[in-house]
Amino acid sequence: MLHQGERAPEFTLPDADMEWFDSASLRGRQHAVLFFYPRDGTPYCTLEAANFSDHENEFARLDCVVLGVSRDDCLSHAEFRDKHGLSVRLLSDEEGNVCRQFGVSQYRERDGHKKLCVIRSTFVVDKEGIVRHALYDVHPKGHCAEVYQLVKGLNGKGKGKHHAHR
Repeated sequence: MLHQGERAPEFTLPDADMEWFDSASLRGRQHAVLFFYPRDGTPYCTLEAANFSDHENEFARLDCVVLGVSRDDCLSHAEFRDKHGLSVRLLSDEEGNVCRQFGVSQYRERDGHKKLCVIRSTFVVDKEGIVRHALYDVHPKGHCAEVYQLVKGLNGKGKGKHHAHR
């Protein structure tokens, strides 16, 4: 698990359009919200991605890019984005390497078999690549608004919540 104050791992992943995104490109330029989610098209994943998409411009005004990450492939991301009119950039971590680096992979038992799953988690990373907030096992309802307040706190444009996160 990553904790507040640690340097976020750098990574390069393809997006829904099969274009590469390099996290190092944000250094010194933009904050980032990385939300990790289990699977394209599920109800809670759709709610979370739609909420972040609906408020993407508000985050952009705070010099912050919002990125969704799951283990789905690029084609699945493209279908998910197009079906639900999502605007946030969706990154594909098919091998799960970035999920492991951020500590969001966990084995869960389903039907008597252990399966590696992505725990719904969000990270607020500042312009210098430092994790300012690490929120694990989040519920999507109201989550976007909470994360927005945390990002506002980075810019000194409002009070960010400074409570402990799981």
